[in-house]
Amino acid sequence: MTNSQVALRQRSPSAERNCEPILAVLREALPATGRVLEIASGTGQHAVCFARAMPGLDWQPSDADAAARASIAAWIAHEGLANVRAPLALDVHQPDWGVDTLDAVVCINMIHISPWSATQALFAGASRRLVDGGVLYLYGPYKRGGAHTSPSNDAFDQQLRSRDPAWGVRDMETVVALGASVGLVCDGPLAMPANNFSLVFRKRTDAARV
Repeated sequence: MTNSQVALRQRSPSAERNCEPILAVLREALPATGRVLEIASGTGQHAVCFARAMPGLDWQPSDADAAARASIAAWIAHEGLANVRAPLALDVHQPDWGVDTLDAVVCINMIHISPWSATQALFAGASRRLVDGGVLYLYGPYKRGGAHTSPSNDAFDQQLRSRDPAWGVRDMETVVALGASVGLVCDGPLAMPANNFSLVFRKRTDAARV
């Protein structure tokens, strides 16, 4: 590991805190083997954490940001894992994701820091590429019944919208309905630490092709 690679490795305190709780859900939700695309991988800490814990999975990280991809690559080099691929430059809006058939798609803390069109593109793209029974996993804060689940989430939502009016904490029911519209059915929300939720969607055999 060179000094330059060490410098490229970004660290997110929240990724360090939530890795194990998310991993516990993924162990139950994901297949033992198969190809997983992680969208908006960020620092890359999650990618190496999950791939190390689930060696039967072929883990494909991605991010639209070049600095994030450099950090992901540096983490992969640091861990020396054989089941993590080089990060893709991926924006969910683009028609070509660089992958075709997937057993699972994992997307953590993205949909509230991107426009709603990104969530729509995420579901449409996942529906096209997931095998029957494949999983789309989402993690992050949500409103329920149009209301925030905590004062801190309300404040966070206001902060996000002040940065970009197109961002913000999404209504869980709206996200679940969007999934159903493209054949991705939610198993039900799982409460997570720090007022977050895990949503596990599974592709029906009659999933819509959009």
